[in-house]
Amino acid sequence: MNSESNPSTAVATPLSPDTPAARPGAGPRFVLVAGEASGDQLGAGLIRELRERHPTAIFAGIGGGAMRRAGLDAWHDVSELAVMGLSEVLSHLPRLLALRNALRRRILAWRPDAFIGVDAPDFNLGLERMLRQRGVRTAHYVSPSIWAWRRGRARKIGRSAERVLCLFPMEPAIYAEYGVDARFVGHPLADTMPLDPDRRGARALLDLPRNGPLLAVLPGSRLGEIAKLGAIFLEAAALVAREIPGLRILVPAADERCREALETLVAASPLSADAVKLIDGQAREAMVAADVVLLASGTATLEAMLAKRPMVVGYRVARGTHALVKGLGLLKIGRYALPNVLAGEDLVPELMQDDCTAENLAAAVLGWLRDPEAVAALEPRFRAIHTTLRRDASARAADVVETLVARP
Repeated sequence: MNSESNPSTAVATPLSPDTPAARPGAGPRFVLVAGEASGDQLGAGLIRELRERHPTAIFAGIGGGAMRRAGLDAWHDVSELAVMGLSEVLSHLPRLLALRNALRRRILAWRPDAFIGVDAPDFNLGLERMLRQRGVRTAHYVSPSIWAWRRGRARKIGRSAERVLCLFPMEPAIYAEYGVDARFVGHPLADTMPLDPDRRGARALLDLPRNGPLLAVLPGSRLGEIAKLGAIFLEAAALVAREIPGLRILVPAADERCREALETLVAASPLSADAVKLIDGQAREAMVAADVVLLASGTATLEAMLAKRPMVVGYRVARGTHALVKGLGLLKIGRYALPNVLAGEDLVPELMQDDCTAENLAAAVLGWLRDPEAVAALEPRFRAIHTTLRRDASARAADVVETLVARP
């Protein structure tokens, strides 16, 4: 049997006797590769936890400021992998392939005890597979969304990673169907966000009135999302403002380019200028401060849930893309918003594709604003999910990594 076809036999060449793991008294060596800011934070937490357990451990690889501060010898900066969008990826592809090949050679020469790819699956999974075939122990931290689409990817991921560190509790069971060792470690956002958010404190921080209705509008953190959803979301906010006297609308911008795009859309919207407040970043504080959050489907829905705020979720993709994904049967879920996926039921309204209209979004937002009993009933459900996800993710991730380097 080809060693690549079976995860349990994929390790082809054992490490030589002069590797760190084979030298008594030597601290273990770890290579970590993160591909964006969120991965940099995850990697930093894992490094800190492993360093607590192994004070003489050495860490190297690709990371950002957080991982460097935690002790990473950064061979390359995380920004070298942080590319988005098909056209941008294609234009950088030759450079990325060259970087991956050079990194593979350097890792093999350095002879680490374990390699941990932190998210960035397009880059890391291929690298993990090459390293595993040469005898390097491998783990992948953050499962791709196999619960949502193309769950058969689990088999391929298992050929690359000996351990998959999952942020959500429903993921390991899917990997188990394909014989892949996946462990639920919890979600770091659940560790960092308090079980009882301070709404008054958030409003004070954002220089907002202590009382009065507040709607946070988050059409996305990328220009493409803002282009598709921004005008619809702001029109929905205007419809809500007609029904709710004194409504304030808070719109966080992820960066300067997003702010410029949002300023243009706000100016063209029916909203009065004094009703809208654009802020730089601080999306989490905006969600905590709000009475209701109107936002794009994605990780932000998890953050809104951890903030214990009622939300309305909307999203649109190109019609051709949606038809292709549905037609090929690649999409395996009927729910998209993470609170609904984690609950296994519809806790919050999600309006996708043709249902994502200003009128529908506004009606759903008004539903929350006019039904305080429904809001009160939602909070304990969110709290229960928060508790499930709150497992000290960095410590649990370190537990799993240690199974790769444990000495007999």
